[in-house]
Amino acid sequence: MIQKGIAVGFPIMLGYLPVAITYGVLAKQAGMSLTELTSMSILVFAGASQFMAVNMIAASAGVMEIIIATFVLNFRHFVMSLSFMNRLRGIGLNWKVPLSLGLTDETFAMSSLHPDEAKKEKGVLFYTALILTAYFSWVAGSFLGGVLGEIIPAQLSQSMGIALYAMFVGLLIPSVKKEKRIGLIAIFAMLINVFFNQFTSEGWAIVGGTVIGAASGIFLLKEDPK
Repeated sequence: MIQKGIAVGFPIMLGYLPVAITYGVLAKQAGMSLTELTSMSILVFAGASQFMAVNMIAASAGVMEIIIATFVLNFRHFVMSLSFMNRLRGIGLNWKVPLSLGLTDETFAMSSLHPDEAKKEKGVLFYTALILTAYFSWVAGSFLGGVLGEIIPAQLSQSMGIALYAMFVGLLIPSVKKEKRIGLIAIFAMLINVFFNQFTSEGWAIVGGTVIGAASGIFLLKEDPK
């Protein structure tokens, strides 16, 4: 079970390492120490939120602004955790809690493709190995990125900032292809952010755009009654 979990988690590791290295470089560029940026990966383990937090730190955003924006962005994890825990009903709470902390979009997707392991003896070891493979690759990549951020030329590290926008665009486009209204939500959130920027700090503008933009999805994505 452990070997199978590592094998299933290996593609995630390959995808995480370059993104985590980029995060580490950008975090170092934003003024975070090697200990701080690595600790964020250890404690938070959420790529999109960490990139956003680094961007907000670079913009001198406050702690509450970052916490609220991260909470809203990661709210989907409540739903993923409920679905994951429902599959692992036969497993004790002492396993469920740490496993839920290791859930990301990628580990949730891969575990959803292997539901039968939850019914097997020692099946929990499969999910543990899968999540730990992804987790340690993210932490190691973050640390390596922080080290590289100290030695690579400043111009090169600054150019990597485009990775932040490329990542979010990469996450957005597949969703827009499936549902055009998601594109309208993104545009609406952008306009709210621009509007808030005229009156508040950049951090609170991000929070406002995130919260109001997400709330608009309740109406824009409402299914027509049949």
